[in-house]
Amino acid sequence: MSNSDFVHLHVHTEYSMLDGAARINELMDEVQVQEMSAIAITDHGYLYGVYDFYKAAKAREIKPIIGVEAYFAPQGRTTRAPIEFGLGVKNSEDEEFAGKGKAAYTHMSLWASNNIGLANLFRISSQASFDGYYHKPRIDEELLIKHGKGLIGTTGCPSGEVNRWLQAGEKEKALAAAARMQDILGKENYFAELMDHGLEIERKTMPALIEIAKKLNLPLVATNDLHYVKAEHAPIHEALLCIGTRSTLDDPNRFKFDAQDFYLKSAQEMRQLWKEFPEACDNTLLIAERCEIEIKEGANLMPSFEVPADETEASWLEKEVMRGLKQRFPQAVPTAHLSQAKYELAVVEQMGFPSYFLVVADLIRHAKENGIRVGPGRGSVGGAVIAYALGITELDPIEHGLLFERFLNPERISMPDIDIDFDERRRSEMIKYATDKYGSDHVAQIVTYGTIKAKAAIKDAARVLGYPFAVSDKVTKALPPAIMGKDISLKGVFDKKDSRYSEASALRDLYKADADVKRIVDTAKGFEGLKRQPGVHAAGVILCREPLLDVLPMWRREQDDSVITQFDMGACESMGLLKMDFLGLRNLTVLDDCLNLMQIHQIKT
Repeated sequence: MSNSDFVHLHVHTEYSMLDGAARINELMDEVQVQEMSAIAITDHGYLYGVYDFYKAAKAREIKPIIGVEAYFAPQGRTTRAPIEFGLGVKNSEDEEFAGKGKAAYTHMSLWASNNIGLANLFRISSQASFDGYYHKPRIDEELLIKHGKGLIGTTGCPSGEVNRWLQAGEKEKALAAAARMQDILGKENYFAELMDHGLEIERKTMPALIEIAKKLNLPLVATNDLHYVKAEHAPIHEALLCIGTRSTLDDPNRFKFDAQDFYLKSAQEMRQLWKEFPEACDNTLLIAERCEIEIKEGANLMPSFEVPADETEASWLEKEVMRGLKQRFPQAVPTAHLSQAKYELAVVEQMGFPSYFLVVADLIRHAKENGIRVGPGRGSVGGAVIAYALGITELDPIEHGLLFERFLNPERISMPDIDIDFDERRRSEMIKYATDKYGSDHVAQIVTYGTIKAKAAIKDAARVLGYPFAVSDKVTKALPPAIMGKDISLKGVFDKKDSRYSEASALRDLYKADADVKRIVDTAKGFEGLKRQPGVHAAGVILCREPLLDVLPMWRREQDDSVITQFDMGACESMGLLKMDFLGLRNLTVLDDCLNLMQIHQIKT
């Protein structure tokens, strides 16, 4: 039996933040080592890691299966009252079932079987955040009825609705819930999900779940609730959970997993575990075979710019550039500028970027007309005569010998990138203008991800291990200073081949001499680099020709209602969306001359 005889379909990566400890690249490397042909991603509630996962899998010729462990609200996603599971019905051994009680949501595994399903997955994940958020982003039946095409789903883990009713002793309600979901997704698209990590909560209800599967003719599918890559990573994951719950490992009431089986098990292990139900493993291959998706890159999703009825974006851009040149040179436009402008316009049209320049010029025009200070332009765009003509930059590139090809090169297709410096006190006004003009469904801010850096990793490790602050302070003070402006890496500190860490001897000596320090640092190395929380890019704004919900998943930050992408800046740009940097700067009057000088130096060198 080969490892290609099983596909892991329930997988939490580092993007299940402070819960998943499976770094995507490390996970893919292990999938390769085990010669598995495919693997899924099913992070909690959001699709943050989907693009990175997709690219990492494709790079290794592994089939990526895109999914989510959704938070499902049986009572409706807009209802904040919890659902109550049973009244403590007794089972045959006269013991109370564990599942009684109230819950705001249950869990449900979903995968996209095709690109229609992928778009629907993006949509329901976004809507769950927009109008279903209550403790977690929640979906419901209404969303699945409306956007369920192309999706495959399951009864979920022990926290799924069907299992929660079974745990409460409510078999008829469990059956009804499964039948309802089977009707919504379709008979061939709904599976009974089997899990066995040696937990009583799983084994107690499994016979009843299998009975429901037989009654409804639900196919079985076996999963392992993967949260880390290898079995030996279980202690690090246990400590990671303590970071998220602000507890310590010696707290008897802390949230924890009551087993250490949540890793990338081999096909042999999974087949042995489910030897009485081999079809449950066979169906992982069936689902993997059915899931064929592609995340398209390089599409032209530049926002449309409204031009007069008898014009195209390209023809209007040319007229705007010529008008601008005449304003710059009222006596007569120099031949060199006119010739260069025509060359640049041809390149811009060839590369499909006329709307980009029109949009940027419009934003800068609005800022100037409304008294919002805007910088003179920065970076390689200073080499473009058309940017000078449009008022995007204030330097004459021909006068200073600057090269357009540093900005756009027809032989190297890449997105243009113009950083715009606005007075930071009024940056929000510029974002509002862009949103009002191009539509709130076409403009969004961009997500960033905070990661656990070396110093924070040491502090977190010391705290969850129960050490006083003085101990972690001693260790962090032994860290060497930042290297060339970059954060310290604990891995680098102990890499003998990395000469940059010559100043790290103090920490290495402590590590050798003190068992407590060694324990803290070893734990910290397990945390380092993992995602801690999502945030918002300080400057980046995305504009898109199509409604964003049709292109990528979004989320709404609860504290300020900001609409933000779930994919980071690099992913958005690769997919063809227009990224603009609205950089907020103070004292632009003082900075104008400095930026001009910096621009000349940067482009010439």
